[in-house]
Amino acid sequence: MAKEIERKFIVDKNMWQPTGKIVPIRQGYLSTDPERTIRVRIAGEDAFLTIKSKGTGISRDEYEYKIPYSDAGNLLQMVAYPPIVKIRYKTVFEGKLWDVDVFSGENEGLILAEVELNSEDEVITLPKWIKYEVTNDARFFNSYLTAHPYKQWEENL
Repeated sequence: MAKEIERKFIVDKNMWQPTGKIVPIRQGYLSTDPERTIRVRIAGEDAFLTIKSKGTGISRDEYEYKIPYSDAGNLLQMVAYPPIVKIRYKTVFEGKLWDVDVFSGENEGLILAEVELNSEDEVITLPKWIKYEVTNDARFFNSYLTAHPYKQWEENL
């Protein structure tokens, strides 16, 4: 069993400059049950099926498996809501890999950054382009955004 320990942040659009490896992503959810999510993702030329447990703090169980690209395409046709579309920039800052996601489609205008940690109490330096933390705000979970797109929110950030 793998453990995901992750923090999530809103990116200041005026401070951030796209850098790092670029990965186009399409992902959808076969289950958005609060106790577990089941996600299918096409990331560049690769495809994955991921099962995540409900989080405790900033940690949760995560099982991720590489699957055939064609299977992922078929599974994305089975999701209840349109897939999330985003470009991921893999950026290193102060020795940590940050995933900066620039959303498009129904979530256009939203830019989120995630960083995986080695422990829940790991101290990190935040880049100047971080606006504020949203780790525990369920509105910023991709599984929430698929059913409640950012463009439909009454108040965008």
